[in-house]
Amino acid sequence: MRGPTTSTDPAPAADGGWTRFAPAPTGYLHLGHVANAIWVWGLAAATGSRVFLQIEDHDRERSRATYDAAILEDLAWLGFLPDAGPVRQRDHTEPYEVALDLLRMHQLVYACDCTRATFSAWAAAHGASWQGPGCPGGCRDRGLVEDADLVLRAAVGTGSEAWDDLILGSRNGNPSAAGDPPIRDRHGNWTYGFAVVVDDLRQSVSLVVRGEDLADATPAQIRLARLLGRRGSPVFAHHPLIRKATGGKLSKADGDTGVRNLRASGHSAVSVIGAAAAAVGLIADPRPMEVAEAVAAVEGLFS
Repeated sequence: MRGPTTSTDPAPAADGGWTRFAPAPTGYLHLGHVANAIWVWGLAAATGSRVFLQIEDHDRERSRATYDAAILEDLAWLGFLPDAGPVRQRDHTEPYEVALDLLRMHQLVYACDCTRATFSAWAAAHGASWQGPGCPGGCRDRGLVEDADLVLRAAVGTGSEAWDDLILGSRNGNPSAAGDPPIRDRHGNWTYGFAVVVDDLRQSVSLVVRGEDLADATPAQIRLARLLGRRGSPVFAHHPLIRKATGGKLSKADGDTGVRNLRASGHSAVSVIGAAAAAVGLIADPRPMEVAEAVAAVEGLFS
């Protein structure tokens, strides 16, 4: 069923809850997004969840209206129709401010002037990457005044957070393994790791489906959610990625896998879906697949 097209948060679900397909309008969709859509809709079917579309436009510098419109057009062309959405983060800024104030109230927010170069320099000097809590510059203890050009970090503490991943199995990790997570960058943008935690809370998301490259970010997000008052965690599912020949994951710079380019070169929607399904091991070889068949392939793994 095609949902509404207004940027309104979905109402709490009375049945299996909500999951989210959430591309960023910083480029066009590529095969990696198609694979993610297959897993999102497939796991929604397997768990009785509903899907809403969120446009993750928290990065104001890189988000473009052209990409936003193209995402909606390409999803419709492919046949992935959400139950609600699109929702845009830029239309709902107050929840992020409220969450930031709550962390401030508990004295868990601090300004940080460390950059990527700071972390790289520390790693070069010590022969290993920085491991938290905190940051290489000891910014929390320095008591820096919050400024527009400083990062804000959340002091999430140490210990371990565990979860049972639907795909990866039992996992656990230190929420500050790579340092305290940033929650607002030096350009004033909410970070992905903070925004999705707040979004999960306000949108009653009970199932998080995303690529396996984000599994290491999960402990910090579970801890942040608890600090913000969430009782219990959503169910997580981190699926395989489509890899390039070099082993790296696809990006929006890989034009030959872009949905727009594939469309322009004469590929059909079913051939694009089949190529994505084969690339993540859902079928042995690429062949035309309707959305329903691709969804059933995922659903069958959990039946």
